[in-house]
Amino acid sequence: MRALPLHPSARGLEDDCAVLELGSETLIITHDMMAEGTHFRADADMADVAWKLVATNLSDLAAKGAQPVGVLLGHCLSADSARFIVGLEKALRAHNVLLLGGDTIATKGPSVFGLTAIGKATHTPVPSRSGARVGDAIYVTGILGRAMLGFEGAAEHLDAFNRPRPSLAEGQTLAPHVTAMMDVSDGLLLDAYRMATASNCTFDIASKYVPVADEARRAQCMRWGDDYELLFTAPEDAELPVLATKIGHVIAHDIAPLWLDGELISEPDQLGYQH
Repeated sequence: MRALPLHPSARGLEDDCAVLELGSETLIITHDMMAEGTHFRADADMADVAWKLVATNLSDLAAKGAQPVGVLLGHCLSADSARFIVGLEKALRAHNVLLLGGDTIATKGPSVFGLTAIGKATHTPVPSRSGARVGDAIYVTGILGRAMLGFEGAAEHLDAFNRPRPSLAEGQTLAPHVTAMMDVSDGLLLDAYRMATASNCTFDIASKYVPVADEARRAQCMRWGDDYELLFTAPEDAELPVLATKIGHVIAHDIAPLWLDGELISEPDQLGYQH
């Protein structure tokens, strides 16, 4: 797709959102999809699926420090459509987001849903994956691994998997202070690898500093994904306006994009969820 005619706002299809300047406003546009069997089980509560569809898209806006404007929905009609609408309404109201429109289809195959989220920048330049600089510190918000534990049935973490919370307020607050930022959707290590690659540098991360929900399964917590926390870089001496944990430093490009506990990682295989 990168060989297709690309609008400059597409950022080379190497970021989570398009950043479109229109007059005095900068629009942030993203589109995510969810498919039965890949992103949710066939027996999932469709209200949870709808909530998560909204939340994952808003999480991309959060990583740009954007304020949501509205969403466009692509909805696959099914016997559970009423439950889907219940979850959709709760998600939209919870995040103060309005439905702009979209399309519905009927199909006999597995359910597939798409959502386009539109926001406006609260700070320019808009954070990207590619802005990390040598000497920056690397931070992550929240605790990783809660979605994994919720997926496995841990009662106290069920909402982390079924109804994640996009870090919209944190993203808007951080936008003026970060050099690079993205949400952790596919696993901390894989997303750190991607950010370092985009920034043409190397991330040196110490796993012992990464905040995890299960100390005995630290490695899995860093790889499983679906956390929707914010991974970002900022100058070492920056006074951050939100709670975040420093997990490493940005160093000059050193053969590979990622050092983990002194081990050079040159391939992203097994670092996280790839699809």
